[in-house]
Amino acid sequence: MSYFDESYTLDTFQTLLSVDSTTGQFRAIQEKTADLIRFLGFEPSFTHKGGVLTDLGGEGDPLVITAHLDDIGLMVRRINPDGTLNVCPVGGLYPFYCVTENVRVYAGSGEVFTGTVCRTPNSIHVTEEELRKNMGDFRTNVCVVLDRPVRSAEDTRALGIETGDYIGLEPRFTRSGGYIKSRFIDDKACAAVLLNVMKAIRDNGLKLNRKVIAYFACYEELGHGTTWLPDGVKDILALDIAPTGPDQNSEEHKVSIFAKDSRFPYHSEMTAELRETAKKAGLDYVMDVFTPHYGSDGDGSVLAGYDIRHAAIGPGTANSHGYERTHIDGLRNTFELTLSYITA
Repeated sequence: MSYFDESYTLDTFQTLLSVDSTTGQFRAIQEKTADLIRFLGFEPSFTHKGGVLTDLGGEGDPLVITAHLDDIGLMVRRINPDGTLNVCPVGGLYPFYCVTENVRVYAGSGEVFTGTVCRTPNSIHVTEEELRKNMGDFRTNVCVVLDRPVRSAEDTRALGIETGDYIGLEPRFTRSGGYIKSRFIDDKACAAVLLNVMKAIRDNGLKLNRKVIAYFACYEELGHGTTWLPDGVKDILALDIAPTGPDQNSEEHKVSIFAKDSRFPYHSEMTAELRETAKKAGLDYVMDVFTPHYGSDGDGSVLAGYDIRHAAIGPGTANSHGYERTHIDGLRNTFELTLSYITA
C-alpha cells in the first residue's frame, strides 16, 4: 500500500514556491514551513541563523532527514547610472539560465518591485552582430530592468532600492503528462516530499524504527545549511535533486541513491542500507555519482566535524539550477524510499 499523496505534495510544493527565499532571505519561508508543520500536528523549532526542525518521534540513535528551503537567486551589486540594477548571483545561478526571467526585487524600504533580467543591449534587432555573439555576464552586459519609469540611479534609490537587496526569480510552475517544470525543484519539491512523509506518519500512525528529526535548512546553496546538528545525531539523510545528464544514470521517473559527489563518497554502509531498502520495496531506483559540481547538506555536516554517517537520495531532475524538470514518479519513488527507510 502506498501512502504517497500526490495532490498534497504538489500543492505543498506550490505553497513553498509562492515564498521567495534566495539564500539568506529565510524569515518568510521559515514561518510558512512552520505553519505547514503545525498543521500536520508536529511542533517546529528554529535554528538561530534560519532553519526549521521538528521531532517525528521514534526511539534510538537519531537520524536527521534534511531538505533545503533556500533558492538560488540574485542580489543588487550596484545601481547603474541609467537606473537599472547590476546584479550578482547568490548560489550557482548563471546568466544563460536566467536572462529574460521575471523577478521580484525586495527593497530595504520593505516594498517589492517587479522587473526582468535583461541583456544589454536588450533588443536583438538593434544589436550589432559582434555583440549578439557575446555570452551573458552579470558584471558587464546583464542587468535587471525595473517595471518603473526610472531613468537614473537617483530615481531607483528614491524607490528604496540599494546594494545588498535580494532578488527572487519567478518559479513558473507547470505540469503536463506527469512532468513537473519549475524553478526550485531543487529543493522545494524534496521539502514537499518530506512534509508528505510527515503527513503519512501522522495519518496512518506509522511506527518509526528509530528517532527521526526533520530538518528544513536554509543555507544549502552556500554550503552551510546543516553545519549545526542537534545533540546525539548519528546519521543524516539529505533529500536533494539528482541531476540528469549524458554521463548520469539518473532519470526523472526514478529515485537516485548517491554513491559520491564532487566532495567525497557517501557513507558506504548507509548507502547500502538505502539500496537494500529500495530493492525490498520494489522501487524504481538507480545508483549515481555526481561530479564535478555537486554537493548536498549531508556533506556540510561531515565537513563541520560531526561523527556521523551521511547519505543522499532524490528524484532525477533535468536542467539543474535553471528551469528544472522532474516527474511525479521521481517524487513518488523518493517518498517511498524515505518512508520505507524509517519504518521498515
